[in-house]
Amino acid sequence: MTPKPRFSANINTFNAGADRYVLSGYGERYPTDELIQMATRVKGLTGVELVGLWHVNDNNVEQIRRQVADAGLVVTCVTPDIWASSKWGRGSFTSRDPNIRQAAIQEVIKSMEWAKQLDCEVIDLWFGQDGYDYPFQGDFLSAWDRLISGVIECADHLPEVKIVLEYKPKEPRTHCYIATVGKTLLLIDKVNCPNVGAMIDVGHALMAYENTAESAALLQYFGNKLFYMHFNDNWRLWDDDMTVGSVHTIEMLELLYWLDQMNYTGWYALDIFPYRENGIRAAQESILWLQGLHNLLDKIGRERFGAVIASGDSMEASAMLREAILR
Repeated sequence: MTPKPRFSANINTFNAGADRYVLSGYGERYPTDELIQMATRVKGLTGVELVGLWHVNDNNVEQIRRQVADAGLVVTCVTPDIWASSKWGRGSFTSRDPNIRQAAIQEVIKSMEWAKQLDCEVIDLWFGQDGYDYPFQGDFLSAWDRLISGVIECADHLPEVKIVLEYKPKEPRTHCYIATVGKTLLLIDKVNCPNVGAMIDVGHALMAYENTAESAALLQYFGNKLFYMHFNDNWRLWDDDMTVGSVHTIEMLELLYWLDQMNYTGWYALDIFPYRENGIRAAQESILWLQGLHNLLDKIGRERFGAVIASGDSMEASAMLREAILR
């Protein structure tokens, strides 16, 4: 049995979230130091994720390190910003412009260096702008050549920092190149660097019509490449980034079972956007759901889960869950 989960949260959880209809967001915007303090108000939360240039840069990295440490937290992941500027609109690593490609690689390298200074071992590489929108727009083979060479260049720069590839089917492009767990495994295989693995964002996997438990098992099976997890929920149609367990509760339980079976010891990080809800309470509810479902594994017993899975009997699985939840 693996140790109890360690919880982290994207620090943007506590800031006002904007959408394309309300560009100012649905609440108040806070500076990074206040977001760090808000994170301390969530019971059980011991880590925070930062976005490069949004929260950390060359000028404030030491200040942020002290603020996070003084708050009793650790930085669990730094995400390089290679999607939120118009210059990335036609791709970052896959851009046809070599200057843009090199600029994107440098942003990732900077985030790796900031992560090292922050005693953080993980950066999140999300290719949100790398894809296409229309037929005959994507240069598929060249795009993969550029993705592979760019990731290798970053991985070689600081081998002690892990790069986790975060896949997503769409948004902001209608088609993202790194869209599924299968494509992610192909990229990891071609890059072939020990510090390059994957993150599963639960909502992204749901959008891809994946079962997140199976996706996690595949990343484990093909080289122990599940390095990090993002937890949230949605209705499968869009990346709603809702609180954990709010829709796909049973599937979440199955995912936690398989993470437990795989001896996953990485962070259980929240990547939620509570647009109209209080961020502190939304984070707390998400952690309580994860803890409650993890405790349900103990209540039911791993042996019974294993026996039901070995039998392949779906009605026995239904009875097991019904008895545990309703009794």
